[in-house]
Amino acid sequence: MEAAAGRSNRMAQSRVARYTDPPAKNGQSSPPKTRFAAMSQPPPAKSDAAKPSAVEGFKQESHFLRGEIPEELLDENSFFGKGSIQLIKHHGSYQQDNRDERKAAREDGRGKAYSMMVRTKIPGGKFSSAQMLAELALCDEVGNATLRVTTRQALQLHGILKKDLKKTIRRINEVQASTLGACGDVNRNVMCCPAPLRGDPVHDELQQMADRLAEHFAPHTRAYHQIWLSEEPEGEKQLVGGDRDPFEVEPIYGAVYLPRKFKIGIALPTDNCVDVYSQDLGLLAIEEGSTIVGYNFLVGGGFGVTPTAKKTFPALAQPLAFVAPDAVIAVATAIVQVQRDFGNRADRKIARLKYLVADWGIEKFKAKVEEYYGKPLIDPKPLEVSQFDDHLGWCEQGDGKWFYGLNVENGRIKDEDGFRLKTALYEICESLGPPLRFTSHQAILFTDIEESDKPVFEEIFKRHGISLSEDISMVRRWSMACPAMPTCGLAVTESERALPGMMDALEVELKKLGLSDEIFTTRMTGCPNGCARPYNSDIGLVGKTLGKYTILIGGRCQGDRLNWIYKDLVPAGEVVQTLLPLFRYFKQDHKKNESFGDFCDRKGLENLTGWGEQNAST
Repeated sequence: MEAAAGRSNRMAQSRVARYTDPPAKNGQSSPPKTRFAAMSQPPPAKSDAAKPSAVEGFKQESHFLRGEIPEELLDENSFFGKGSIQLIKHHGSYQQDNRDERKAAREDGRGKAYSMMVRTKIPGGKFSSAQMLAELALCDEVGNATLRVTTRQALQLHGILKKDLKKTIRRINEVQASTLGACGDVNRNVMCCPAPLRGDPVHDELQQMADRLAEHFAPHTRAYHQIWLSEEPEGEKQLVGGDRDPFEVEPIYGAVYLPRKFKIGIALPTDNCVDVYSQDLGLLAIEEGSTIVGYNFLVGGGFGVTPTAKKTFPALAQPLAFVAPDAVIAVATAIVQVQRDFGNRADRKIARLKYLVADWGIEKFKAKVEEYYGKPLIDPKPLEVSQFDDHLGWCEQGDGKWFYGLNVENGRIKDEDGFRLKTALYEICESLGPPLRFTSHQAILFTDIEESDKPVFEEIFKRHGISLSEDISMVRRWSMACPAMPTCGLAVTESERALPGMMDALEVELKKLGLSDEIFTTRMTGCPNGCARPYNSDIGLVGKTLGKYTILIGGRCQGDRLNWIYKDLVPAGEVVQTLLPLFRYFKQDHKKNESFGDFCDRKGLENLTGWGEQNAST
């Protein structure tokens, strides 16, 4: 049994993984099928001569992301064409259709109930009350009356009709926010620890670095301003950039931008609250005293998986180099340029940086980055993450003021029955006007609060039926889900609408077991694409088909270990009952200070499966 546990450890700690079967009885692996395990070989590289994907053609012919968007904004259709659907992502919007309304839409001749999701890019999650009021007004005026904090510290509006898209993006820009580069084949929102610890030079520097990286990697195209912010007739054809050198228009990206999306996050070893190992490029700060002396650069993280494509896998970022603060922008640029020039442009399923790193190996990738950077890179420092702070509840800022971290279940800001978070936010932002921060676990931090105003905030929350963070169970507090149904076109089953009910049931069972105070992450997605980062959590629930989920265990809060499949195709109504034997085993046999994820990883799949079968819930 100990051998099985050791084998499981090695598998779970693998930086690159894919679906395979559980180990056979003789310790040998079965053919690839159902479980995450270490890859023995990286996926084969695509030929340089492979035909670029259709999306590459749309970008190439778009004149720096303009395409036919202006003309299509004026037509009578409620939807965009194939090319524009891809291009508008770079402008911060996805075309969606409400799957709850598909049947009615077909019956009344609409075909599909099309709408747009609009995402605001918010580096480090820093937002003002005035900006929040503008987003709240938009969600009521042109959206579906809800707003959503994302898992990357941004905000999303849903249900925007095409005819209101220009007005929406313009209004966001009027309060000095932007949607440019919030989606698409560019660097997305730069994540950073949002804690407003005033007077702490380390946190100040982290947030300043996030702002610098966000500004540096923002697209330069004039198409965004011309389409959404100018008064020029949208139907008038303009060649943004004309016949100029593409790198004069887009110094980093060129005419076709990146092969796929690119994500950057900055963290501290003592607080990996941005899941730094899940990023294409993670910066792990190294401090001496109260000064950041440099960053370990981690490359090749990413969680998107296509179960039918065995060449796809989730991966944790690998240490690449130690980089001094004054070289961060230059080395990061070299990494992005290498991905730009060598990432797979023929097959978008394997176009992320993680596949290039897996194909080449870390040493070859490092050599190419050094070539682009023009100097040798220093080896990374021996460093690992130790904690993850969700920053909820009351916390002193260090300047005599306080911030309050409010749990927002699955990030959804809404008024529903007795729960009126949206109305509470209107009141707080209008009357008190605190600066806001968003976390990677979809919470809101209200900052710069005077001691005398603390009871005012609590009274507003309670009056509107909002539970204080300290009154929420640990299992709910550390859970999150992607939107999935009804707006995500990739979802195969429910996520945001399913997880709260599971949390209700799990709360009851954990209380019976005396485990209510245990901290572990539970993350659910409605498909395997990993938007809520389920592949490094203590418990991952990944939609496999309608109403059924893959249960993964063995990750942990620190985010530095992949989990692995425990059970596949579990019906929604059986998820909690499937997990209960594991919690009983954990209560009986865990070591002092051992987390649930560490316990599962130590015991291993074979041991846990045997226990689960012998002690199945009735």
